[in-house]
Amino acid sequence: MSFSDAPISFPGLFGDWQFTVPSKALNIGNGIYWYGVLIAAGLLIALWFCMKRAPRYGLTEDDVIDTVLWAIPFAIVGARVYYVLFYLDQFRLADGSIDWAETYRIWDGGLAIYGGVIAGFLTAYLFSRRRKISFWALADCCVQGLFIGQAIGRWGNFMNREAFGAATNSFFRMGLYNTVTGSWEYYHPTFLYESVWNAVGFVLLHFLSKRRQYDGQIALGYVAWYGLGRCLIEGLRMDSLYWGSVRVSQLLAGVSCAAAVSVLIWQRFRPHDKADLFVNQVAAQTAENAAQTQENETKE
Repeated sequence: MSFSDAPISFPGLFGDWQFTVPSKALNIGNGIYWYGVLIAAGLLIALWFCMKRAPRYGLTEDDVIDTVLWAIPFAIVGARVYYVLFYLDQFRLADGSIDWAETYRIWDGGLAIYGGVIAGFLTAYLFSRRRKISFWALADCCVQGLFIGQAIGRWGNFMNREAFGAATNSFFRMGLYNTVTGSWEYYHPTFLYESVWNAVGFVLLHFLSKRRQYDGQIALGYVAWYGLGRCLIEGLRMDSLYWGSVRVSQLLAGVSCAAAVSVLIWQRFRPHDKADLFVNQVAAQTAENAAQTQENETKE
């Protein structure tokens, strides 16, 4: 198949309208692609949102910025490692050895979001231990930003004419003009399904955060909601990473969703004291320090 920068259509949704914007935003050097622009935009909007929400979790804006600065490079590495591990045959030479130089060429494509999320969570955990802040409070704050970034970033797949699903004639079908055969072909727009799913997840977590009972509740909600959606949508995709006959991301999504839902149900029947929330612990410590300072000033 060769779709390149060919037109895209959604006949069920928009009739004869066709989308013809190229995948490159600017022809500078090797080109600046919309894929990168959209991911960067999603990251910046997500970062801004999390910074504004940080005080609600007992965190500072610096906590969020520093976490992101550490997490981004490791998330990129994690996304690439995840992809290479499950597409290792693509990097084999004729003699069976691995062309390790090719494994670094992320500009040619090949990043798996689950690898990035896992690496990002591990980085955040290590950072929280070093900063002596609650990892679960930090996770609660940042996962809403993840949904923002993922919802926006998935449109980069649309601009690249990639990550679509199997052939379909459904109402939501996406038409791609095949420049080799000179005909239109119709597929599930899985990028759109996942973008909408993530946007809905963001709204749900936003309301859930106002009724948060314990640190980690929102993070578990993210894992459950994203895992459910990814498990369903992954089954429609044509570019899944496989482990034998198993779609790796679909299996991981299903298992993580089931695990998160199990913990949420277990926590639902446990008593929770809101004083244990990290934000309330920080407030109590701040009040205690202020009272101690005032007492010392009075004695002087």
